[in-house]
Amino acid sequence: MPRTKNAPSQRNRGRLRIIGGQWKRHTLYFNGGADLRPTPDAIREKLFNWLTPVIEGACCLDLFCGSGALGFEAASRGAALVILVDNNRQSCEEINKNRVRLGAQKIRVYCEDALEWLASSNQAFDIVFLDPPYNSDLARRSIARLQAHQLAPGTMVYVETERRLKLAYPKNWEELRSGHAGQVSCRLFQITSSDQSDRLI
Repeated sequence: MPRTKNAPSQRNRGRLRIIGGQWKRHTLYFNGGADLRPTPDAIREKLFNWLTPVIEGACCLDLFCGSGALGFEAASRGAALVILVDNNRQSCEEINKNRVRLGAQKIRVYCEDALEWLASSNQAFDIVFLDPPYNSDLARRSIARLQAHQLAPGTMVYVETERRLKLAYPKNWEELRSGHAGQVSCRLFQITSSDQSDRLI
């Protein structure tokens, strides 16, 4: 059957499943043609085990959200508000379709440059997911932008990068957990103070 002009190619449409919570085992579709690499299931499960004590009722930000997997997982597990930001229009369209299909009223989607959106926002967050594209300088720039955002003490920041990447982090980011799967590295930090002048370590 020929596709309509605006229909996404099924060949370029990826899928994954939500691991836990309200929408456990529900399928999320994403734009497989956007060179996305959703967080591996093993790391996603590890991350949300770490976040179990704090995810209920949390306000979450998913920067460079891509497939939206982390944001939907957070909403499924009881987050009060989840903001998803990505500049890929097709990815955002797929995320919005998933949001409507699941009735995910706690999720908001912004199709914008992640760093520009963060610079213009005064929203406070309890948990920030940072998973920028690989082979770019976006992880370093995002960390600097988050530090300038003056995250409140107690805020959790999850950083996912390629394993070989070495980054400097602000002194007021206390590393609570870390792990890896294949070539993916993940770290969970907690902000210990709101001192914007803290140097990188």
